Amino acid sequence: MKVLVDIGHPAHVHFYKNIAWAVEKNGHDVLFTAREKDVTVDLLDSYGFNYEVISKMGTGKGNLMKEWAGRDIKLLRVAHKFNPDILTGILNPCVAHVAWLMHKRSLIFTDTEHAKLANRATLPFADMVFTPTSYNRDIGTKQVRYNGYHELAYLHPAYFHPDPDFLSSLGLDEDDRIIVLRFVSWGASHDVGQHGVTNKLEMVRELEKYGKVFITSEQKLEPELDRYKLQVRPEKLHDLLYYASLYLGDGGTTAVESAILGTPSIYVSSLAGTMGNFTELEEKYGLMYCFKDSEQALQKALEILSNKQAKQEWGIKKDRLIRDKIDVTGFIVEHLGLISSQPRT
Repeated sequence: MKVLVDIGHPAHVHFYKNIAWAVEKNGHDVLFTAREKDVTVDLLDSYGFNYEVISKMGTGKGNLMKEWAGRDIKLLRVAHKFNPDILTGILNPCVAHVAWLMHKRSLIFTDTEHAKLANRATLPFADMVFTPTSYNRDIGTKQVRYNGYHELAYLHPAYFHPDPDFLSSLGLDEDDRIIVLRFVSWGASHDVGQHGVTNKLEMVRELEKYGKVFITSEQKLEPELDRYKLQVRPEKLHDLLYYASLYLGDGGTTAVESAILGTPSIYVSSLAGTMGNFTELEEKYGLMYCFKDSEQALQKALEILSNKQAKQEWGIKKDRLIRDKIDVTGFIVEHLGLISSQPRT
């Protein structure tokens, strides 16, 4: 079996890494194609994957449409040469289009209900669409629901093992209070016209009274914030999130990652309330708070940091979530094997 994986975002490398290793261990071939965004290529290099870069990130709907068209052509060329049995990606129109043109199977994963443009461009062409059970849209007969989240494909305890020695490289230990802030670029198709944290300087000044603040940002930071910028290998960010006392930011994936790792998580975005996985993490498990207003988010952050038992409380809630959810990687690998043995109709 040959599997072609197209990567549109750094988090997608994490999602597919354990899946790819399992597929390769079973004697099959995996080729990654990538969109050059943030630390995507660095992650692919760090994990030693075979990959080809086929596009760079565009911004705004017009440029994104041009990028998608160019990626369709380049991905088609790569796919003709590699001749995969299955193409897969996360809400990836190029994967769906190329698989449809080549009469190959496409497996699309999505947890982003509000991504209207990408949904319209992708879902009609996909063979199977995998969504968490918390996903609040009905896609029809091609939809396969699973009891988990994308982030559990790499942060489930079966796969993720935090490295306490990593903290020493930052001059920290496990008793230090660590606060991680994340600011995204708002360049994805579903991000156009949206916004997140608006009071960055105020946040940092207030939060650093409680611990060591680190910022990871796709945006250019104000000069006053440069000294807080995180200098760490991208594959080690999850170790930092695991040991952190708080995550706050407009990075949605990082917010979910932090919650799953048992770290109090605050998501700030005009998109708050639109995604089922965020709602479930907030309302069912109490692992996350979602706000549209940055000042309200800051006040909740200060409330959590004032609670010296917060990290222990989140750990208990995280353990309940892990007990409830499935091994997402195992689920996907099993389906890849089942699907590859079936003729395409």
